[in-house]
Amino acid sequence: MKVILLQDEKKLGKKGDIVEVSEGYARNFVLPKKIGVEATPKNLNDLKLQKSNEAKVAQEQLDAAKAMAEKLAGKEVVVGIKAGENGRTFGSVSTKEIAAALKAQTGIDIDKKKLVLPEAIKNFGYYEVPIKLHPKVTGTVKVKVQEA
Repeated sequence: MKVILLQDEKKLGKKGDIVEVSEGYARNFVLPKKIGVEATPKNLNDLKLQKSNEAKVAQEQLDAAKAMAEKLAGKEVVVGIKAGENGRTFGSVSTKEIAAALKAQTGIDIDKKKLVLPEAIKNFGYYEVPIKLHPKVTGTVKVKVQEA
């Protein structure tokens, strides 16, 4: 009996896969536990429509991420940090501070978790901060760290 999986199942396959299982296994385990549904023509058509819809949504998200990357290109954000004697800084600049400054200065709201800092910013100067907008799209923003 052919079954369309509704969720990932370790022994059978991933969600959306069409697998061949025995009649008893399908009737007694797969169908009652809602792990899968019988592969009827209607269910196969629904699966096809669902996959095309998911592909369309994924493409829209990719396009939105590319547009955001273009919008961020060339933007500069100024972040202030306290300094002591001899120009030494107290602490470092965090992703939270950069995200807040980005929203305040440019009006672009980016989640702090999307900012990728390879190491803490502990000195004054200019830094290129990558922003992971999508698994395939990474934008950058310039951050100027100066004395507050």
